[in-house]
Amino acid sequence: MPKAYLLSRTLDPLLGIFTGLLAFHLNETNPRTAPPPGHTLRELAAWKWEESRRQREGRDKEDAVEWEKITKEFVGGEGQGGGEVKR
Repeated sequence: MPKAYLLSRTLDPLLGIFTGLLAFHLNETNPRTAPPPGHTLRELAAWKWEESRRQREGRDKEDAVEWEKITKEFVGGEGQGGGEVKR
């Protein structure tokens, strides 16, 4: 049984994408179905992006502090032992 297409093999996916985008736009802008202010997809995505950026910066600062500690320990250890590994 051959596959059945509505328009054509390439136009069907494009029609599906267009229909989905149009439905999303109408849902976001229609006064009856629109989400309350601050809860649109664009605002929620911007909020999540900022939150993840802050978390990344916090982790980077912690990593920098750890790296400084390790570097100081390494540089301080070289002067004491002459760079040799003691067993």
